[in-house]
Amino acid sequence: MAREQLQVLHALDEARTQRYHAWAVVIAGMGFFADAYDLFCITLVTRLLGRIYYHVPGRADPGRLPPRVEAAITGVTFCGMIVGQLVFGWLGDKVGRKKFYGKTVMLMIMGSFLSGLSFGNTADGVMATLCFFRFWLGVGIGGDYPLSATIMSEYSNKRTRGSLIAAVFAMEGFGVLAGCIVTLVVSATFQARFNPPAYEEDPQASTPPQADYVWRIILMVGAIPAVFTYRWRVMMPETARYTALVARDAEKAARDMSKVLKVEFSGEPDKVEIITKDKDYGVFSGRFARRHGLHLVGAVACWFVLDVVFYSQNILQEEIFNDVKWVPEARTMSALEETYRVARGQAIIALCGTLPGYWFTIAFVDVVGRKAIQFLGFVMMKGLMLVVATFYHSLTQPGRRIWLVVMYTFTFFFANFGPNSTTFIIPAEIFPAHVRTTCHGISAAAGKVGAIVGSFGFLYASQRADGSDEAETGYPSGIGVRASLFVLAACNVLGILFTCLLPEPNGRSLEEMSGEGSQAINGEDADLGDSKVLPL
Repeated sequence: MAREQLQVLHALDEARTQRYHAWAVVIAGMGFFADAYDLFCITLVTRLLGRIYYHVPGRADPGRLPPRVEAAITGVTFCGMIVGQLVFGWLGDKVGRKKFYGKTVMLMIMGSFLSGLSFGNTADGVMATLCFFRFWLGVGIGGDYPLSATIMSEYSNKRTRGSLIAAVFAMEGFGVLAGCIVTLVVSATFQARFNPPAYEEDPQASTPPQADYVWRIILMVGAIPAVFTYRWRVMMPETARYTALVARDAEKAARDMSKVLKVEFSGEPDKVEIITKDKDYGVFSGRFARRHGLHLVGAVACWFVLDVVFYSQNILQEEIFNDVKWVPEARTMSALEETYRVARGQAIIALCGTLPGYWFTIAFVDVVGRKAIQFLGFVMMKGLMLVVATFYHSLTQPGRRIWLVVMYTFTFFFANFGPNSTTFIIPAEIFPAHVRTTCHGISAAAGKVGAIVGSFGFLYASQRADGSDEAETGYPSGIGVRASLFVLAACNVLGILFTCLLPEPNGRSLEEMSGEGSQAINGEDADLGDSKVLPL
């Protein structure tokens, strides 16, 4: 039976890639640029914070953030993101994608700026206010995930939809790199101006008072791209799919998209009424469970597993940097030199692994499909981690460390040319319009729960089993880097299995994936893709 669709939605699906697509990518992508900068720049200055606020006179090594403080600074942002993803995901379906699109950016602007103004009479007081502001920063960043993904998905044509959503997410890579560049410039400028000695030469002078400005400047710069994004977001029209299929205002959807596509459309209110009939079921209803339950389980589980692996890799990065001598022992450097070297190491990883992975996804996601790329990413990460874990002690020996760096970089490449990108894309395509941002928010929130598990769990797990790290770092003994990599390799196997629950949206309209459109008009059951559905 011939498939029917609203004229305006059909036109969006069949439109060639043109200026308004690029405009939407820039508006959504600049938000993700700011998101990534704000989220990852804190890892560049944690060592500096330890030196400034937790220096112990007479100690052989520089000050470090206590484990509880380091965990709080990282974890509170993730907690804020979980709140933002769930709340703004729900609001995106209830009142519209655009309604709160500018407000998430305002939270990011205020969170970034105020983080740099953190204050207190004691070290713990400064860290407490920093955590408070970064929580609200996290709420803004979290809200951006379901709204940006859904808006880009609903604006796109079906031929290049995956590439356009991936392009938005790829701006995260540039945000990470920008954080590294800003940190390199600021720390090098202060190093050249004040030329502090190494800690082992003069512990007090190795961290000049002016170093307190360095981390504050780095955090506050994150507000700048968000400021430029705000005006564009509030001017953006609501997506036609929300207006027609959720708000059920066919005439407004036709008017809005006539301006965007430069083509006149009729509203087709009668068809909208038929399509949207009995479409008020919620995420926790039996009807949703039958139609999309396994899809949501797959999206949630894959994002959770991915972030366990991805964020634990960032924690293990410090250990690998030390082993390959990119960052020498802290006592041999000043606070500003150490900050510079950490940023330089992360910039190398971003340039060689992170950014290429994102852009490979853009190039191939609409060619080979989302699931193929997700399978490939999980399989390659598993293989690389097994190789690194098996030969870890050999790879850290002089003359062989370059191979450790190469395989570690390829792990990040296949994370981004793999599930780190596709877990963001797929939930924006496979669920009905009236629960699309809610389901994306739930999936993303599960990912950040995984990030908390990965960050905190492997922060402790990666400590040496003999307890030799405890005196230096304050962390109890763990299972070591090598054993941790074996565990992470096993996590990738779970990602492979859960990917099987997801349908393949490549080349199919959003209405075809979700069962909205012709199935409602013709009385047919929904075509839910290539995965099974839950029983009653």
